[in-house]
Amino acid sequence: MNIILFDGQERENLLPLTFTRPAGDLRIGILTIKEKWEKYIGAEVSFLTQDYLKEKFPYKCKEQNYLINGSVIPDKNIIEEIKRLKIGQALVKDGELLAVVAGENEIGRFNYKNINEFDTAEVESDFNKIEYPWDIFSLNGKEIENDFKLLTAGKKSQKLSKTVNTNEPENIFLEEGAKAEFVTLIPDKGYIYIGRDAEIMPGSIVKGSLAMGEHSVLKIGAKIYGPTTLGPYSKAGGEINNSVIWGYSNKGHDGFLGNSVLGQWCNLGADTNNSNLKNNYAEVKLWNYKKKGFIKSGLQFCGLIMGDHSKCGINTMFNTGTVVGVSANIFGSGFPRNFIPSFSWGGASGFTTYKLPKVFETAKLVMQRRDIELDDTEKLILKTVFEQTEEFRSR
Repeated sequence: MNIILFDGQERENLLPLTFTRPAGDLRIGILTIKEKWEKYIGAEVSFLTQDYLKEKFPYKCKEQNYLINGSVIPDKNIIEEIKRLKIGQALVKDGELLAVVAGENEIGRFNYKNINEFDTAEVESDFNKIEYPWDIFSLNGKEIENDFKLLTAGKKSQKLSKTVNTNEPENIFLEEGAKAEFVTLIPDKGYIYIGRDAEIMPGSIVKGSLAMGEHSVLKIGAKIYGPTTLGPYSKAGGEINNSVIWGYSNKGHDGFLGNSVLGQWCNLGADTNNSNLKNNYAEVKLWNYKKKGFIKSGLQFCGLIMGDHSKCGINTMFNTGTVVGVSANIFGSGFPRNFIPSFSWGGASGFTTYKLPKVFETAKLVMQRRDIELDDTEKLILKTVFEQTEEFRSR
């Protein structure tokens, strides 16, 4: 199967997380959606995405191609339904295109809205799909379980140290080079996955499911309530509850993060805290780019959504349901507004525009620390997002 994940109507609702990546590159559980598809089918998966993202995320087509909505989380049942499709046939749910098989010449003119061009069938399987940012932490527990089983099938875990305190060793898996000494690991009927060369430092306590990507680190004395994900090359400390931190991001110090999603290259200053519950226990509303206003989440617990490259200074306080765009820099006392546009510089006392030359300068230094170059492709993506989000900085 040559699978190409396309951006569907969910892409706008998933902003700011999808400003810098296709929907199929979102991480939930242990793996990204793309990585999940690749594990299931044993072949490389590509993307059909926004024009300004295509150089970084190109698509690869063959004579027969399975175009699949990138927000669909794969499982065996939905894959079997998609496999039965032939060229020109499509799988839909409530009028929305989930998957279609197309020839090589049809990729260039593909539009997910043109369902009437295909021979459609309604999907029969139950499946999960990421439609809003909060779905990432809401569905994270189930996806950690699925990915754990997918990644560890037929494999043997590295031996747990005798200094590890646990009651469910069978639900803990350490990849090669993973370290955990003098820690308490309680899967609580969930799963704990410690990726290659990842480390849980002494004194840390984990309760519930936890996924750690390769080379990630839990700092000394961390308190983790699952289901929580720490992506590759990320560092985390303090208290974290039901949150997903993507690759190359840091919450390395004390402070609370709950029911939240942090993109890549983010950094939370020491003693940063977010609220995940309103004082009046009311339903949380979050900023939505498609509606250009706040919408109901249906959740009582919802914390911080932060796009790539955003940072905050020490002692920053985020209100319940705060949405921070791409490459924002937040600092100062008091609670900043609960929608912070991309490329904003400031805090509760007000914001100015974080100019692109300074953005590039900081991003270059941050990425160099992980031996990754801020190349012209990355700069063009950030420049395009800067232009696309100008209207929100002028509000």
